[in-house]
Amino acid sequence: MRFQAVAAAAALMAIGAPAMAHPKLVSANPAPNATVAPTARVQVTFTEALLPKLSGADIVMTGMPGMDAHPPMKMPAKVGISPDRKTMILTLDKPLPKGTYRLDWHGVSADTHRVKGSYAFKVA
Repeated sequence: MRFQAVAAAAALMAIGAPAMAHPKLVSANPAPNATVAPTARVQVTFTEALLPKLSGADIVMTGMPGMDAHPPMKMPAKVGISPDRKTMILTLDKPLPKGTYRLDWHGVSADTHRVKGSYAFKVA
């Protein structure tokens, strides 16, 4: 009888408890390791709604054609969040020039845990 009471209490707690997962990257444009035409927009979509004030991203140029010793250079971009708050959109004033890039992102959802990641892509 005691086991049944404990099991019932645990089941009620599980039903009433909110999901506490972290946002995970589900898609990106440009995609990781992709080679794309010059673009002035990069977007990444997550499994959960992001908290806009605590989430963001940077585009870093890591290589430029003809310059072997090119130091990493952050590209100026405006970061916005879609109405459903699951997609982060980076908008540049001009298309990215030819080169290799790294997108560094960080996201915070309702559980308030910061997750981060990065991936590379190329503009040809």
